Amino acid sequence: MNTFLKTISQSVQSFARDDEGAQVVEYALIIAVVSIILVVALRNLTGTSFSGFITRVGTCLMGGTCV
Repeated sequence: MNTFLKTISQSVQSFARDDEGAQVVEYALIIAVVSIILVVALRNLTGTSFSGFITRVGTCLMGGTCV
């Protein structure tokens, strides 16, 4: 029983020290910020409201006219 508890303790400590997941979160945050900046920049270039911009993108993706 004591060996089992030691193994569990070591596994929990190893999991707590593991920081690979932190890199994934950092990359996800960077992608989110860049995406928001791109959407705002493209919205300003098209001169429409955000909902108008999304409608135009949806129309273009569905095979409609892309202006």
